[in-house]
Amino acid sequence: MIEFRDVQKYYGDYHALRGINGTIKAGEFFSLLGPSGCGKTTLLRTIAGFEGIDSGAVLIDGKDMKNVPANVRPTNMVFQSYAIFPHMSVAENVGFGLRRDPMSKAEKAKAVEEALEMVGLKGYGARAAHALSGGQRQRVALARALILKPKVLLLDEPLSALDKKMREHMQVELIRLQRQVGITFVLVTHDQEEALVMSDRIAVMFEGQIAQLADPETLYRRPNSRKVADFIGTMNFIPCTILSEEGGRIEVDAKGLGRASLAPDQAPPAKGEAPVVGLRPETLTLVYPGQTTGERTVPGKIDEVIYFGDMTYYDVYLADTDVEVRLSMRNVPGRPVLDVGTQVEVAWSPDALVLFR
Repeated sequence: MIEFRDVQKYYGDYHALRGINGTIKAGEFFSLLGPSGCGKTTLLRTIAGFEGIDSGAVLIDGKDMKNVPANVRPTNMVFQSYAIFPHMSVAENVGFGLRRDPMSKAEKAKAVEEALEMVGLKGYGARAAHALSGGQRQRVALARALILKPKVLLLDEPLSALDKKMREHMQVELIRLQRQVGITFVLVTHDQEEALVMSDRIAVMFEGQIAQLADPETLYRRPNSRKVADFIGTMNFIPCTILSEEGGRIEVDAKGLGRASLAPDQAPPAKGEAPVVGLRPETLTLVYPGQTTGERTVPGKIDEVIYFGDMTYYDVYLADTDVEVRLSMRNVPGRPVLDVGTQVEVAWSPDALVLFR
């Protein structure tokens, strides 16, 4: 549905987009993820036609968008602020884009009702827009965008103004809505969890470039660089020594853990960094007294305890080292929350390691 071909964008001397290449599939929920200033919103605005590009091409449904103005592109946008007109009713807001459409008044009213029902606001048409909650305003903005039946819906951090509970609820609602309407959604967010939850694929951006484009599980389990691994969720980085690379396996000695044999897919291409292995907190486990495990274990001492209700995170120093790792344990009945200073056994598996070098 969307293709980027070596897209370059400058603001004066500032190089905002640096050779963006990639595709977004039809019917896909796609996210642009990265820290503030990485170029994700600029890239979204080049799709919408709000920003021009200095070189390269942006294609939508096979057509080059060069010199195609925003108002005739097959896209619509939901802004971070929602941009709801406070002096209008909900129905007037949703139907705003149809005001020059040749369809009859009755047809427009029917289209508005269908759009409101689609976003779960059936019967809200007569309500004043200023009387809506944040979540309801967000739905009105979605209905207003979807009523025009765009091929691509662009979402510029639409959930950032909502509280945590409403945000999580609307994430699920957006996933359901996208499946229902079947059009391509492109979301801009700086929230890693939000991108992982909602997306079919994610492009992680840094400094105007796409660092990795993959499905959420690949990004999380097999990041292609230490920078991506550090940005997506929590990752423990442990210094290591590469002992050998023979027979398709890589032998490493990780400080505090010991030796491990890694498969080629556990080692992204070399980047010229000092070698470290990465481990996610949930791949490390505390072995409680009386338990047995088929994984390797190393002794350690709890340095910090962070209780989240459903989960407890432990910061543990591995024995006889200055290596501290964070691990997570689900709080199930009968499993006590341990205290700072407790001596523990930490279980780990070589299959969970990712080598960055």
